[in-house]
Amino acid sequence: MAEWTLNETFKTSAGLVAAGRAGDGPDLVLAHGWPWSSYSWHRLIPPLARQFRVHWYDMPGYGQSEKPVEQRTSLDVQGEVFAEMLAHWDLTMPRVVAHDFGGATTLRAHLLLGCKFQRFVLMNVVAMRPWGSAFFDHVGKHVEAFQNLPPHIHRAIVEAYIKGAFATEIDRIDFDHLVAPWLTEDGATSFYRQFAQADEAYTAEIEPHFGEIRCATKIIWGEDDPWIPIDRGKALHKAVGHAEFAALRGVGHMPQLEDPDATRQQLVDFL
Repeated sequence: MAEWTLNETFKTSAGLVAAGRAGDGPDLVLAHGWPWSSYSWHRLIPPLARQFRVHWYDMPGYGQSEKPVEQRTSLDVQGEVFAEMLAHWDLTMPRVVAHDFGGATTLRAHLLLGCKFQRFVLMNVVAMRPWGSAFFDHVGKHVEAFQNLPPHIHRAIVEAYIKGAFATEIDRIDFDHLVAPWLTEDGATSFYRQFAQADEAYTAEIEPHFGEIRCATKIIWGEDDPWIPIDRGKALHKAVGHAEFAALRGVGHMPQLEDPDATRQQLVDFL
């Protein structure tokens, strides 16, 4: 059975990227968000790979990919890297599923860089201003104060932050895998750098163009998302105009881990 693995590497303009592929059928690309990695898709990859050729990667600065100190890994850069990955895989019109920051990343690739998609799913995405919690803003303004914290304090911050995304308990092994990339020395540095690089200008650039999305689109949202309220998803739905919309009851910011079966069904029905 196909499983989540990172057995490929590719040198992008923002550093070395770890990636994987599995399955046969129409091409499908999964784009993760912040502070996650492609591991966040691991429960969906096996069933999706029965019908699709599934592609995934850890964004530069995340997971098992390179975490460059000098190179920015902000949303504008991630949009460019996504386009590079499509070219690397020789994908001219894949299906795309994006979550969280993956939304802004793939929207930038589609609306500003000309990448063509066959079908497009936006799930609990960062796409419209304002975004970011009070804590998110605070860390971004005081990154220096958070760097070089004792490891146990840093771990507590990462765990508390990640735990805040869920409306339900998830498997402890899944939770530990989400936390682990940020506990290494380069991971800790990259964790706080992501706060500092966050800029709503990167979504402001694409907001006027949502009605220009050039493919069938579906928006999926966990009804109980504590990070990006479902009203933001409904506003995005209105701005896109032609998209389908589905709400997942009892689910928070991570549908793919909180209710993978319901999420898989929504994806397969549309894709």
